[in-house]
Amino acid sequence: MIPFTYSRAGDVGQALALASATGAKFLGGGTNLVDLMRETIERPTALVDVTGVANMIEEREDGGLMIGAGVKNSALAAHPAVRTRYPVLSRAILAGASAQIRNMATVGGNLLQRTRCTYFYDNEGSRCNKRAPGQGCDAIGGFNRIHAILGASDACVATHPSDMCVALAALDAVVHISGAGGYRSVILTDFHRLPGTRPDIETVLNPGELITAVELPASPIAARSSYRKVRDRASYAFALVSVAAALEIDGGIVKDVRLALGGVAHKPWRAVKAEALMRGGPANAEAFRAAANAELADAKPLNNNGFKIELAARTITAVLSGLAGAEA
Repeated sequence: MIPFTYSRAGDVGQALALASATGAKFLGGGTNLVDLMRETIERPTALVDVTGVANMIEEREDGGLMIGAGVKNSALAAHPAVRTRYPVLSRAILAGASAQIRNMATVGGNLLQRTRCTYFYDNEGSRCNKRAPGQGCDAIGGFNRIHAILGASDACVATHPSDMCVALAALDAVVHISGAGGYRSVILTDFHRLPGTRPDIETVLNPGELITAVELPASPIAARSSYRKVRDRASYAFALVSVAAALEIDGGIVKDVRLALGGVAHKPWRAVKAEALMRGGPANAEAFRAAANAELADAKPLNNNGFKIELAARTITAVLSGLAGAEA
């Protein structure tokens, strides 16, 4: 057993003070961190429990939401304002994990969950640059059916596992962070990093910094939104491809659109090329498919996951067509 200390924080200031020791980790629901500790992939010297910190959902006067990092996933999915104003987020959360895990998992922990790449979890028999930088990546030449087709590098082809973060990427969410150096905010699409040469550095968080909240800006387009997850099993499986989308149409023309993909990259993938092509164009399946193809033109499949390109294109087209009331 690897020894560690445990303490419980009552507020943000106390949490930051308790986590100032080298090797400390913040503990939310523990649904990912505890698993990684069991596998000796994570080896914190101290755990700072922050489940009692920032666990409220605040409705803003402008219609936006401020979601505390300690809010449980199940509570967020069930919140009336989320279900009515941001249905894509509620659906994404309910597509993830199991009811028991959603009852434990927190918003902040969801943002920080690590890849489910089997080579990353194989601490004894596989090389993994995410686990040990410079070691190599056995997934590139191995069985890589679930791995990335966009934004990968020669160092890592792992995918980000979150459903919730894909919806947040489409909703222009903002992550609020506190640390010894003060407070800052980061757009969610900039919060997670692509692997480059250092896939072990997964976010822009500095050591000792704590996610305190996620802000959803007021967004009329978000009320017409949806999430679709394509996976091997009907439940408790990670996405092969997922799509979060919101659509605003005026007279058969796309006035505005939001589109993000999961299961295809090291981070939630905001489909900015596809969005740009669709705005001002016809709201039909042909246009949606053309935009999807443009977004996926730079995809670099591995030997087992080339099917993801067509799967992603079809899923994008189907979700947007459904929102448009068109036939997929």
